[in-house]
Amino acid sequence: MKYFWIQLLLIAGSVSMALMFIRTWSQAKNRAWKRIAFSVFVIVNVYAVLRPTDVTWLAHQLGVGRGTDLVLYVMVLAMGFLTLNTFLRFRSLEKKITDLARTVALSEGARHNDERLGSTAPASDAGASVDAHADADSDSVKA
Repeated sequence: MKYFWIQLLLIAGSVSMALMFIRTWSQAKNRAWKRIAFSVFVIVNVYAVLRPTDVTWLAHQLGVGRGTDLVLYVMVLAMGFLTLNTFLRFRSLEKKITDLARTVALSEGARHNDERLGSTAPASDAGASVDAHADADSDSVKA
């Protein structure tokens, strides 16, 4: 009973994280394995809060001195995973933004070139040539 308040606080934190994750489920566009991993994390977290002696027993079985040390090691690994995941996501977004900026620049350049030359080509033809230029440019960047 002496640990009741801290257990209540920790479980409330876990449940609030789960609710926030579920509420933004459609917005987050997470892959299924991330959803499953997060759900398992919350369940294990609640179990560890309710049964800290089991965590200590598991730590001893794995050759770690204390349950808190085991939890710390797992959290360091989880933080490393989250950092790497965030880095890769930002790098992907930067590439998409760069590709988008190139496409817009080519489109604007073609439009200004058509205006300067007084071309009366339909907009759909100009858009097709811009797409062809964008594809050729992205192919040369990949090579």
